[in-house]
Amino acid sequence: MKRVGQLMTAVIEPDNLRLAFWKAARGKADRAEVQRYRANLEAELTRLRLGLLDGTYPIGRYRRFVVHDPKRRTIHAPAFAERVLHHALMNVCEPCFERWAVQDSYACRKGKGQWAAVRRAEGFARRAPFFLKLDIRKYFDSVPHERLLAQLARHIKDSAILSWFGRLLASYQASPGRGLPIGSLTSQHLANFYLGRLDRFVKERLRCAAYVRYMDDFCVWGERSAELAAVRREIEAFLAEVLGLSPKPTPYVNRTERGMDFLGCRVFPGYSTLNSRSRRRFRRKLARYESRFEAGQWDEDCLQRHVQTLVAFTRQVSAFRFRQQVLEALGQRSIGLEPREPRGQLEQQRAELPVSEPEQEPPVEHEPQPRVPRRPSSGQRPEAEEN
Repeated sequence: MKRVGQLMTAVIEPDNLRLAFWKAARGKADRAEVQRYRANLEAELTRLRLGLLDGTYPIGRYRRFVVHDPKRRTIHAPAFAERVLHHALMNVCEPCFERWAVQDSYACRKGKGQWAAVRRAEGFARRAPFFLKLDIRKYFDSVPHERLLAQLARHIKDSAILSWFGRLLASYQASPGRGLPIGSLTSQHLANFYLGRLDRFVKERLRCAAYVRYMDDFCVWGERSAELAAVRREIEAFLAEVLGLSPKPTPYVNRTERGMDFLGCRVFPGYSTLNSRSRRRFRRKLARYESRFEAGQWDEDCLQRHVQTLVAFTRQVSAFRFRQQVLEALGQRSIGLEPREPRGQLEQQRAELPVSEPEQEPPVEHEPQPRVPRRPSSGQRPEAEEN
């Protein structure tokens, strides 16, 4: 594939820098650092442009915090000014990465994403009796800088762009010469780009047509378990020798009819449900939201927004009965308290959202709980029953 050059000229274009600012500020307009940057926008963008040209723009100022969703992760969020720089680079470099990507890579790509990967996995599970599931041990902290930069140089010949990627990599190290900070835009794209060599190896060398990857979670489907065991050995050798990575010590081959945990779902031939971890998260989060509302930390609108987002995730799979059971159990715990309108609105809006699965049969009518008033309207649509 021909290498791409003259990228820095496009990066420092005033229109690209303004676009980078608006992308970085999306959803964060009320933050003090964003307001300060916007108040001096032209001066800040001029400073960014000159800093990009001479390589002196300051980077590496991370805000560090820990999240536990679904597992413990340390996030390194760059300062706002650096996020603008990241967007400026990726506005121009992302199309170069896209040219290298195979069809069945789904992370950090327009028109792809988590649910597209799940739907693709459902289709492969319908056609093949066995699957192989793997992921990489501590992937973001394990990416070797030198090998990643060498891979970038095979696709980009602009020395200024390569120098900036080198600076960004050097600004964070989980161990000497390794690691990408979780929470950075460039980290997401670089991590996905680095495993492009794995995609090519599996699709072109091993000739595995039924393959899906979402970042470092990837699966292969086949006709026989022995065939997939051989594929596993080939992949593990490639990861170690070529990419300098190691898989988690629990890869496994199983029958597709038994289901496969993938991206928070349990994937079966042609459909998916929530896996056990996602079900626990749903219950915990819903209970936590209710507690914050009862304690007066959230008002009714805030509670409704959060619960709608939580429910929307479960609507992507067959989870109607589970969702109803949890919502009704929450209502039972609240008997004796005054009903609140937003939850009734939530139930109505939830029923009116588009359904991802074809309708099979209408849900059974439940008697309304005191704290979960139902106000059905003529525009409601029943959800698909769980398989």
